[in-house]
Amino acid sequence: MSFSKPNRSAATLTTTRVDPAPVSGICVTCVDGCEGPCEIGRSALKGREVIYPMPFGTTTSGSEKDYPVDFSHFNIQGTAVGAVGVEPDPDIATFPAVDTTTELGADSSIKLNFPVFTGAVGSTDIARINWEDMAIGAAISGVIVVAGENICGMDSKAEFQNGRIVKSPEMERRINAFKQWYDGTGGIIVQANVEDTKLGVPEYVIEKLGVEIFELKWGQGAKDIGGEVKLHSLERALELKERGYIVLPDPTNPAVQEAFKAGGITEFERHSRLGMVDEEAFHKSAEHLRSTGAKYVTLKTGAYRPADLARAIKYSSDAKIDLLTIDGAGGGTGMSPWRMMNEWGIPTVQLECLAHQMCERMAAKGAYIPPIAIAGGLSLEDHIHKAIALGAPYVKAICLGRAIMTAAMVGKTHGKLMAEKMELEGEDVSEGFVRLFAVGAELKERYGKDFDKIPAGAIGMYSYIDRMKQGLQQLMAGSRKFALKYINRDDLVCLTRDAADISGIPYVMDSDREEVDKILG
Repeated sequence: MSFSKPNRSAATLTTTRVDPAPVSGICVTCVDGCEGPCEIGRSALKGREVIYPMPFGTTTSGSEKDYPVDFSHFNIQGTAVGAVGVEPDPDIATFPAVDTTTELGADSSIKLNFPVFTGAVGSTDIARINWEDMAIGAAISGVIVVAGENICGMDSKAEFQNGRIVKSPEMERRINAFKQWYDGTGGIIVQANVEDTKLGVPEYVIEKLGVEIFELKWGQGAKDIGGEVKLHSLERALELKERGYIVLPDPTNPAVQEAFKAGGITEFERHSRLGMVDEEAFHKSAEHLRSTGAKYVTLKTGAYRPADLARAIKYSSDAKIDLLTIDGAGGGTGMSPWRMMNEWGIPTVQLECLAHQMCERMAAKGAYIPPIAIAGGLSLEDHIHKAIALGAPYVKAICLGRAIMTAAMVGKTHGKLMAEKMELEGEDVSEGFVRLFAVGAELKERYGKDFDKIPAGAIGMYSYIDRMKQGLQQLMAGSRKFALKYINRDDLVCLTRDAADISGIPYVMDSDREEVDKILG
C-alpha cells in the first residue's frame, strides 16, 4: 500500500490520463503523443515552476499524504462518574461551565480566551491580503496572531539605513491593525528568520513598534528549507536580490532577463537562507531580544529529526523560553515545495509523542518545561482536545494555520457579497452582517457603533473560534473535565495497536483493565 499520491494533485493543477502506477504515479500506459497533464509533463514545459502549489497568492495548501497514524486513531474517553474542577452537581457541572481559557509564558502571564493561535501570516500575497481580517479576528477573539517572516524585507516601501530597517509601513500596518482592537487578552507575535535578523527587524519592531512577544524561527512542518514566494516582475526580483535574498533564476543575468521578456520564464522565486542552529548562539539571541525590550521570547520549530526536537526542548528549557511551538509534517502553508510537504519530516502525532517522552525525562530531573503548542494539520475541536491530551500536561495551546485563514477568507467572501447586496438595496451593511453571521448580533451589542468597522473576515474567524469553543466544552464535559488544565492522557484511548505503540496510551480493549477487574471483583 502506498501512502503517497505522486505525479498528480489539485495542488499543482496536474492529473493523469489513466490510473497511475502506485509507486511512480505515472500512468500505467504512458502514451507517446500525450500532452502531459501530469507533474512530469508539466515540468517538461515549465520546469521548476511546477515544484510549488498553484495558483500562488490565492491558495493555501496542505499535505495529502495518508500517514499510517494520525489523530483519528485516537478517541476521546467519556465517563458517567463525577466532575473534575467543579462540584459534581447536574445543575452546576453543565458544559457551558467548562473553562477553555489557557495561559502561556514562563510566568503564565499571557492569557488566551481559547487555546489557539494563527500560523505565521508572513510575506506571501495571501497572508498580506488577509492580514487585517485575521489580526482583528484574533484581537476580538482573545487569541494570538503571528506576523511571519520576511514582512519588512518584502515591503516595497520600506526604508533602510546602512542595510538596517528604519521604517516599514507594511509592518506598521500589521501591528496597528491588531493593537487597535486588542483588549489585553491574546497578543501579537512577530517572527524572524536569517534575513530578518540581518535587516535588524527584531530591534525595529521591539524598540520602535512596541512588540512584546518575539519569536525565533527554526522552521515549520510544511518544509525543510527557508521561506519562499513567487515574484511576477523583473523589477521586483531585482529589488529583493539587492536586499540580500536568494532570487531564482538570477534576475541580473541578461539571458534570464531576455527569457522573461520573451515569456519563457513567467516568474521568479525569492528564497530565504537556512538557519544554522547553535546552542550558544541561540542563548545569545534570546538574551539579546530580552535586552532589546522583548517581554516574551518564543521559538517555532519544525518536523525535524528527533535529535533536533531534543535540542529545541532542551535549549528552550535552559533559556526559559515563554512558548515552544512544535509543527509536525502534514500541515499546510502559503507556499512550500509540494513534494517536500508530502515526503519529508515527522508527522504530527509521532512528533508530539516524542516531545512528550522528552519532556517527561526533563521534568523528572526538575527542569523547567516551557508551555508547548502543537501544529500540523489540525482544524477542529476534537483535534484540539486530542493534541492537548496527547501532550499533557505540557501542551497548552494549538496552532491552527490554514484552518483559521479558511474561516477568515470565507467570512470575507460572504461579507463582500452581503455588502454588495445591501448597498444595492440601499440598506445598512452592518444589519446585513447581523443576518449573515450567527455571532453578528453578539458582536454588535459588544462593540456598538464600532461593529461597522469590524471586517467580515474577522467576524468569520470569531464565529469559527466560537463554534470550536462550544464543541470543546461539550467534549470536555463528556470527560467530566471542566478546565483545560485537567485534560490528561487518560482522556484518550487508541483504536489501533500502532497508535498504542507510538503513544503509550492503552489500546481500546486494554483500557481501564485494572479498574474493571476491581469493579467486577
